Amino acid sequence: MDPRKNPFAPGAGTPPPALVGRDEIITAADIALHRIRNGRPEKSQMLLGLRGVGKTVLLNRIGQIAEELGYLLVKLEAPEGQRLAAYLAPALKGALVQLSRMEKAKDLAAQSLGALRGFASAFKVSIGELHLEVNEPPTADSGNLEIDLPALLVSVGKAARAGDGCVAIIVDEIQYLTAEDLRALIVAFHMISQGGLPIVLFGAGLPQVAGLAGEAKSYAERLFDYPLVGPLSEAAAREAIFRPLQDEGVNIDDAALDMIYTVTSGYPYFLQEWGKHAWRVADASPIDTSDIAQASDDATKALDKNFFRVRFDRLTPREQDYLRAMAELGPDAHRSGEIAQLFGRKVESLGPLRSGLIKKGMIWSPSHGDTAFTVPLFDEFMKREIPDWTPPKKK
Repeated sequence: MDPRKNPFAPGAGTPPPALVGRDEIITAADIALHRIRNGRPEKSQMLLGLRGVGKTVLLNRIGQIAEELGYLLVKLEAPEGQRLAAYLAPALKGALVQLSRMEKAKDLAAQSLGALRGFASAFKVSIGELHLEVNEPPTADSGNLEIDLPALLVSVGKAARAGDGCVAIIVDEIQYLTAEDLRALIVAFHMISQGGLPIVLFGAGLPQVAGLAGEAKSYAERLFDYPLVGPLSEAAAREAIFRPLQDEGVNIDDAALDMIYTVTSGYPYFLQEWGKHAWRVADASPIDTSDIAQASDDATKALDKNFFRVRFDRLTPREQDYLRAMAELGPDAHRSGEIAQLFGRKVESLGPLRSGLIKKGMIWSPSHGDTAFTVPLFDEFMKREIPDWTPPKKK
């Protein structure tokens, strides 16, 4: 069929042609944004889920809703190995400049810009020129992030309130925040919540974020809601494929839809990949199971070359062995002891290796002593990549 009309285009955060099965999460975010805009208390939210479930897509949709409601939007992605101050300060600058142009917020926005100037100086962050005179003395400049970040964000909240405005901060890949950064962010939003200030945080990260937040500050479990973003239900997965095809005047057999759901397990990114390749291989409507069989080969090769490969190439040989051992045991969560047994090693000796893989975002611990992949279907990829695997000999 005509490749120019292919409705499917899987990518990092690329919105799907039909955003289905996420109504509950989007509605909860919409309610929170409306309540905060109306001066009512509401929790910030942390979206949790594995790779490829569409967390970034949801964050982008929430950001769009916030902007439609008149929020000032501050969008961030936490890069691995970089401190929060380095990318938060420049992002806040734009929001504060906008607040400074509001007559009612002008004075408090100037104070916030002073706080931003002090914060940037304390943490050696470049924010460029402010392009306006900031007469306020610098604050939020002690050099202690757990003191300075709350001071800065509270000042932003006060300026927003004075200007009858609201601020939405969106942070993707929250699991890459250091313990200190996460702790400071939690303290800041605790103070914002206590002050009833019009700032809300929507974050997204791997499932371990809830545990990391709880370890950082015990009250984090009461400060945030943690919506789980999982694979789509069978009905939603079928709709995610069927509706875009229907919009292009193309039909698909029920058996073909069943086949796609079975092979993708309902994970949104994989659904888009299979939809894309099904369109490419089909000669005409309706798409049938023979098309899906061929598309499955093409989609698997594409995933191996891109989605899985970029993660595999970040691994050391020892890390590859650890994940291959997990794959040998199957796709589900496994006890650390089971993995160690395959190596003929004690659990403690593999602890640093496991911790490193958790930091890289490759695995997580659903419960104490359990280990699971953060990337769906990665066990199958590891078996394809290292088909004839034997545990490395103990040195």
